[in-house]
Amino acid sequence: MTIDQIRKAAQAQPFVPFTVSLGDGRRFFVGHPENIMVSSEANRTFIVAESGEDYSIIDLLLVTSIDYRKRRAQGKTNGRSNGKHRPS
Repeated sequence: MTIDQIRKAAQAQPFVPFTVSLGDGRRFFVGHPENIMVSSEANRTFIVAESGEDYSIIDLLLVTSIDYRKRRAQGKTNGRSNGKHRPS
């Protein structure tokens, strides 16, 4: 992963929410461009703001992927059936 790939995801127009995954299993959801800071000078770290005043400084060398998947609230469905019928 390169800092330019992180910067491109953070500055996309229109912005598309994404998740940054690390090699140790941690994942950071970036739902808005204001939740990530990529310095124009730093080439190895970036910051992801979490809830409230919490934030993480992430070492680029730990990043394994950037995923552009829609997040769904746990236990919620989109109202669509899987096509299978339950017996009455």
